[in-house]
Amino acid sequence: MKEQKNSFSGRIGFILAAAGSAVGLGNIWRFPYLAAKYGGGTFLLIYLILAVTFGFALMLTEIALGRKTGKSTLYAFTSLNKKFSFLGVLSSIVPIIIFPYYCVIGGWVAKYLFVYVTGQGLAATEDSFFTGFIGEVGQPLFWLFLFIAATAFIVMLGVEKGIEKASKILMPILVLLSLGIAVYVVTRPGAVDGLIYYIKPDFSEFSVNCVLAAMGQLFYSMSLAMGIMITYGSYMPKSENIESSVRSIELFDTGIAFISGMIIIPSVFVFSGGNKDILSSGPSLMFITLPKVFASMRAGAILGLVFFLLVLFAALTSSISLMETVVSIVQDKFHMKRKTACLGVMIFALVMGIPSSLGFGVLSWVAPLGLSILDFFDFLSNSVLMPVVALFTCIFVGFVVKPKVVTDEVKLSAPFKDEKLYVVLVKYVAPILIFLILISSIANTFGWISL
Repeated sequence: MKEQKNSFSGRIGFILAAAGSAVGLGNIWRFPYLAAKYGGGTFLLIYLILAVTFGFALMLTEIALGRKTGKSTLYAFTSLNKKFSFLGVLSSIVPIIIFPYYCVIGGWVAKYLFVYVTGQGLAATEDSFFTGFIGEVGQPLFWLFLFIAATAFIVMLGVEKGIEKASKILMPILVLLSLGIAVYVVTRPGAVDGLIYYIKPDFSEFSVNCVLAAMGQLFYSMSLAMGIMITYGSYMPKSENIESSVRSIELFDTGIAFISGMIIIPSVFVFSGGNKDILSSGPSLMFITLPKVFASMRAGAILGLVFFLLVLFAALTSSISLMETVVSIVQDKFHMKRKTACLGVMIFALVMGIPSSLGFGVLSWVAPLGLSILDFFDFLSNSVLMPVVALFTCIFVGFVVKPKVVTDEVKLSAPFKDEKLYVVLVKYVAPILIFLILISSIANTFGWISL
């Protein structure tokens, strides 16, 4: 027998859960790098403009579709037009691919937190520490299992008692930790120069690549085209204001990304004596560069511990949303109870996560398209499937079921202030920008351009 549909208890629970999904590793390990690369304040300004227009339109579309249909991403599109059942399948594949390898990285974060908790932070400053760790078999798999288990425990408790309750605890702590670290970092000697470099616009760095990088980062940062916002939207009470909720989620996501830049850029700036070239993105920034930066600072061991706790919370809130999306798909498809679906998804994630984990060691010889197994799954989901799903979603809403389906849903709870802007964005602007993201993401992966 199918269980009764879950729902969030109210506005705050929904916003914190959705913001928790949006705030992830990309806010911390890629946003600061891009800001430093593309003229600091110049990148920030472009990102902000895109967030309140392009990002707003896409997120509002997904949440409204979810709330209107009350279904998982697998069936949300089908319920409005059966010819677009393929879009439900495509959007379901995205979280199914991402969740296992995201948990691999979450396991790495948990390992580093353990290293700092046990007072071994100095060991993490060695160049070989990270590559040695991910090249092993047992340790990464152990931390992968722990991270998946922690995620599954919360999701198994349900939307209100699990996801919402966890978000109400984790998100405020995450904000406080990030603010605390940022204040500490910017008050260090020499950090003000790094802060000025981060905030002050350098318009000589403005370029097409800068805009493409900002678009891509925003797109991936806001949990778009992963089925997550459709799933969370299906749990949103009809009485809640979708438009203002989306603005609040954007504020959370962009705020944490901005604060991450305040933590990372000034600290790396001081460590390197003003050399921005050592600022990289991705795992190398978080797991190799930053431990060295922390070790060079007073109270670096404590700073490292607090930082990786912050990162773990960010990773966990995102993995919860990914797992919940997959669980909702399984429940809708097979009419399973939540606990049964959670156990099934947990086992699936562990089995599928193993190759991604071993791809840096015993399976390093497996290199599809010249990429590691994890990077290949990341390329397939982030660079190909997500832009394709988003593009078809805009076509679906803009020209098949028409924007009125979304705007009417938004207006159920409050007047839609930006309705005219939304219609123009979803029909004409967003599809063009998404197509550019698709092309530039593929080109960047293969080294044809550098973003």
